[in-house]
Amino acid sequence: MEKKKILLISLTISPDSADGSAKFFRGIYDYLKRKGHDIKLITAKWNIELNDPDIIQVKIVRKSFFWAPQFCINVIKHLKSQEFDIIHANGPKGSLPLLFYNKGRNFISTIHDLGPIETNFSKIPLEKLIIKRVLKKATILTTCSEYIRKEINFFFPKVNINNIFNLYSAIEDKYKPYPREAQKLKERLGIQGPVILYIGRIASYKGVDDIIAAYNIVKKKISNIALIVGGTPDFKMQKIYNEWKQKYRDISFVGFIPEEEMPFYYSMADIFITYSHAGEGFGLTPIEAIACGAPVICSSIFIYKEILQDNAIFVPPQNPNQLAKKIIELLKDDVKRTEMIKKAQKFIKKRYKWDSVGKKLEKVYDKYLSI
Repeated sequence: MEKKKILLISLTISPDSADGSAKFFRGIYDYLKRKGHDIKLITAKWNIELNDPDIIQVKIVRKSFFWAPQFCINVIKHLKSQEFDIIHANGPKGSLPLLFYNKGRNFISTIHDLGPIETNFSKIPLEKLIIKRVLKKATILTTCSEYIRKEINFFFPKVNINNIFNLYSAIEDKYKPYPREAQKLKERLGIQGPVILYIGRIASYKGVDDIIAAYNIVKKKISNIALIVGGTPDFKMQKIYNEWKQKYRDISFVGFIPEEEMPFYYSMADIFITYSHAGEGFGLTPIEAIACGAPVICSSIFIYKEILQDNAIFVPPQNPNQLAKKIIELLKDDVKRTEMIKKAQKFIKKRYKWDSVGKKLEKVYDKYLSI
């Protein structure tokens, strides 16, 4: 692909934010930059200053949708100031400024999930309306799984499925076992027994409450078990999250984990758990955990089965008793844990690499430029 002038728009970006979509778009940015494209990225500032001259961080009000005016105004100013060969937005929220201003410009939007369409996360239909509008206006859509590609086609049959492309996400080379750093981290946190770990956004559909319930069941059988919960709550869950921290003093709620420390946390885990019951478009954290040597237990929703195939233990969602049972069984079977990891690591190393994802993306860009 010839070198192009590209604008990426994403409300969150790694390492300022640790959610899967933020990491995916950071991977795109890094790949395109390595390939020599003239690239700019506009994002909001949430936690840290990124200090990259090609990443523009917009100061926003950190409340539900209060960020929208500041973010949209700044993106539109940038769009007015220069022309780009390719405009690629991350999700409905990243695409929002383009709905107000595109002057006939085409754009690409990545849709990670259809949570607001599939479930009632919020009584306010705003997110549903944004998704519908983005699906109608975007020239090309990309997804991170075949499941979401098919879901878009099911809920929105008027969208041309030939213009929807699946680009599985990928993991960076830094995700590998760090036993020494993991032991130091364990000592720092004052943990002596086995560790079960969750890292991700604290949202209502993520099943963190079920993980906590399962942990309390497991603790009756394995008294020195430790649960670590990494990640920050969304606006809706902030109050509940604060209540958890007061109620469950034996659980380590570590909050935002810096990107450079993520592999150490994964390496410390005897089991990594991700237990969403809806709204997922991929599963980056379980793949990162596997790369770092942690076996995975996750909910049996379709997307996790597509992404992980037979390389995890699947438990029906919203069933903490069954989840606890599987945790106990796996912790008591060292041979099974070792075999799971060896097999799963071979699988992810072949499938989730940035070079293969990036090459597919460049083909999508060629398609976009030909329309």
